[in-house]
Amino acid sequence: MNVNRTTIFRLRQRLQKTNTVSDRPRSGRPRCTTQRQDRNRVRNHMNNRCLSASASSRKTRGRNNQLISANTVRRRLSTSGICARRPYIGPILTQRHRHQRTLWAQEHAA
Repeated sequence: MNVNRTTIFRLRQRLQKTNTVSDRPRSGRPRCTTQRQDRNRVRNHMNNRCLSASASSRKTRGRNNQLISANTVRRRLSTSGICARRPYIGPILTQRHRHQRTLWAQEHAA
């Protein structure tokens, strides 16, 4: 199995004591937002895909009623699979413009 014998021994001891081989919870910095707040933030960004993380962070308060950082919002959104979006900035094409572009492309294709 390409694992050291002591590793197997420790895992076996842990399984006998706790009936699981998963790691114990460790101490660490507590999260500044609750899961409910994170879900609300994701919902807001799904409704308005062009909302920036910094604008969203200015509206959000954390557990201790403090503002959260834009990086925190970005991390929470990325764990939900949402990435940054920018609104399309370019020429507004009417149906007539599209038709004329298609005709031009067909003429010059050959």
